[in-house]
Amino acid sequence: MEPAEAATQLGTFSVGHRRGGLFDAARDNRSLPYDVWYPSDMALDDDSERTRYPLLGPIGLDSEVAADDLPVSKARAFPLLVFSHGFGGVNFQSIRLMEFLASHGFVVVSAEHTGNTSSDFSDTIEQAGRRRVPDVSFMIDSFLAMNDIQGDDFFERLDPTLIGVLGHSFGGGTALGTVAGFYDVPPDERVRAVMPISATVFDRFTDSALASVSEPVLFLGGTEDVSVPIENHDYAFDALTGAEVVYQVDITGAGHEHFAAICDIGNTLIDNGLGQDTWPSIGAEALLRPYENTCSESAFPIAVAQRIQNTYAVAFFRRHLLGESEYDFYLREPWSLENEPDVVYRSKSIE
Repeated sequence: MEPAEAATQLGTFSVGHRRGGLFDAARDNRSLPYDVWYPSDMALDDDSERTRYPLLGPIGLDSEVAADDLPVSKARAFPLLVFSHGFGGVNFQSIRLMEFLASHGFVVVSAEHTGNTSSDFSDTIEQAGRRRVPDVSFMIDSFLAMNDIQGDDFFERLDPTLIGVLGHSFGGGTALGTVAGFYDVPPDERVRAVMPISATVFDRFTDSALASVSEPVLFLGGTEDVSVPIENHDYAFDALTGAEVVYQVDITGAGHEHFAAICDIGNTLIDNGLGQDTWPSIGAEALLRPYENTCSESAFPIAVAQRIQNTYAVAFFRRHLLGESEYDFYLREPWSLENEPDVVYRSKSIE
């Protein structure tokens, strides 16, 4: 039976959003700006001002769901999810997913991996890799510290035993690395479930590292991904021999960028008079190829890919962090076969 709070729909909470910055004193005061999305009990109406994610000067991407600085819900202590963005990307790349998870009762924080962002490409791939899992661990440390500070907005609003990680592309590898180790950095033992999306696995993990993973894992990707081919997930699925449960969700026809806000960003620039011919001059040249491949009428519908992403993310984390077994409803092959014709689905578990 489908859960009363369906994974296919926004949850019952309003979505608050804040942007902040932290410095890791243990790593030469490494700067980590972040965005955080969280559940709120404050009702929003059509006239309520929504979050604007900055793109270029006054131009921003307007949220349909989130609002800045809402009070954090006091309903209970919530799970904490950390999101890791792609190589040379932006930390708000997967806005719709972050907002969707927050509406279902998750606090979701996403840091900019300094030195490996669209505006700061100073790290080599090895430097970026070695810093990724420590960045995630530092965000966990920082938010759990807020959870312990009386008077902080997140005071006693987080459950320190319920921590998950998800990410896209190199960030998907980072998510897997928090339980398998990444670039010689050991895993973070506090992480209880991970969702790698279009994840880089080849040449990042040994068979023994993958076999050491015991936590639940859900892989999500597209069959037309030429940047990180779906074979990365095929290999990892088979190599995760010790994980409690492993899911693989392949979307037939989706590409690498179908899981990010690339069409929202591109369309916002166009709507503000910045057509594709201007993108190289404003530093958005990296959008050109993926925009055409992802957002044109001939491409797989990005709204469908992101709806599938949101559904499986909510079902997975509600099941494997919160222990809500009714969300197995979405994590079994019959539901996929009946409801998601574009999905190739498989799973395995240790009996």
